[in-house]
Amino acid sequence: LKGHREEDSQVLPGFADEVLMERLPDLSGLSHAQKDQLIHALWGITGELRQEVSRLQNQAQLLEGEASKLRAQLAKNSSNSSKPPSSEGLRKPKSLRKAGERPVGGVPGHPGSTLRRVEHPDHVAEHPLRTHCDECGEPLQPQSSQARQVFDLQFLPVEVTEHRTYRSRCRCGKVHQSEFPHTVMAPVQYGPRLKALTVYLAQHHMIPVERTCELLEALCGLRPSTGTVMNILEEAGQQLDPAHQAIADALMECEVAGADESGVRVEGKLHWLHTLVSDSLSWLGVHPKRGSIAFDELGLLKHFKGILVHDGFKSYPLLECEHALCNAHHLRELTFQAEHRQQPWAQEMIDLLCEALEETRAHPQGLDLQGIGRIRTRYEALLAQAWKTNPIKPPDGWPGRTPQSDTVNLLRRLQDGADEVLHFTRNPAVPFTNNLAEREIRMPKVKLKIAGCFRTLNGAQAFCVIRSYLSTLKKQQVKLLPTLTDVFCGHSPLSAIAL
Repeated sequence: LKGHREEDSQVLPGFADEVLMERLPDLSGLSHAQKDQLIHALWGITGELRQEVSRLQNQAQLLEGEASKLRAQLAKNSSNSSKPPSSEGLRKPKSLRKAGERPVGGVPGHPGSTLRRVEHPDHVAEHPLRTHCDECGEPLQPQSSQARQVFDLQFLPVEVTEHRTYRSRCRCGKVHQSEFPHTVMAPVQYGPRLKALTVYLAQHHMIPVERTCELLEALCGLRPSTGTVMNILEEAGQQLDPAHQAIADALMECEVAGADESGVRVEGKLHWLHTLVSDSLSWLGVHPKRGSIAFDELGLLKHFKGILVHDGFKSYPLLECEHALCNAHHLRELTFQAEHRQQPWAQEMIDLLCEALEETRAHPQGLDLQGIGRIRTRYEALLAQAWKTNPIKPPDGWPGRTPQSDTVNLLRRLQDGADEVLHFTRNPAVPFTNNLAEREIRMPKVKLKIAGCFRTLNGAQAFCVIRSYLSTLKKQQVKLLPTLTDVFCGHSPLSAIAL
């Protein structure tokens, strides 16, 4: 309306735009019709502005939600989430263990591993005195002596054994033929000790195949090809397959076992490494699927009837057995809620679970009913307190479940699985965490970091068989290398393990 005169009888073109100018126009010369037109224009603009403000507010809320998720993702580490420590580089978070809980050094009564002298050394190196004194020239006679022992390796060349058989014809015409040992099948082959050492280096210490060949050459002067090493590993998998099945059968009878799974690359595709373990047994298997389909086809978990400790993955509760949840996962998630979501109840829940763990350790025979009830009462009181400050969002009208915050999702798991979370308080055989199963996954992950993937499914399956056997031997404190040598000599792999 800038420059509008009283004699103007019509609203100038662009009237609505002029209204928005910073300088307030003179409205005294407007007619009633012009004022009505101005009001309608302003009303329309105001409605559009209200819609735009509402749109911007919704967009701001979405952006704030995404920013909150990104901030939470950046704040997560191995101490407050399920991220592995290897993903953090040189930035290591604080440990969940309390200072002084596990003192540095050996525990009282530990035998130690100090190198000790032997009574009869293999060699003696004499370092004699001078024959005469360099001052006066008098002859010298030894009056006392000291001895020091040096333990070192002895690198030996490969030992070659030639096997010969003979043939003879009797006067009566019958032909007699001696036979080679059943382990000697080719004109030239590697022996059981070298094969055992190859498997020991490649599948227990996770040394890459090429470097295994280099190490064998450095130790014994003989370098097998990478294809030969792979054939030896495949042969070991076939020899140990009966033990792999026997370990699976023995785990079916265990009172308590832990299960876990982790992704692996096989033939360039995602597969899943499954494990079921106890204090003395370890079983590993590989499958393209992660959940119920894998459980059914591997044929292990679906037959287990004891107490299964796991991380709460959705397929585990469908199994027909008792369950216990890993509280290490809960402690990490509660740490995140306490530190980054500012949830006071989360730290109290951490303290409660840690106190319950200390009580169970102090009473290895199990807590009494009063102690179990006291822990459960405090547990439910903390959940009730948490629900007051973290209500569930009402349905938003969209199909499916309404998305909830990570705090609400954690509260749901703690409430719905309260019996499984506190199972360790009722049964002293149930561990506080699923550390046994998670540790079984770590060494295969080390192999994947070295090799990148398994090139064939047969190679992955052979690795699982060999690793199951070696891990079981180690848990039962059986020497690995001599046992592998016996297996390649034709002995039954079952004779070395207790089932």
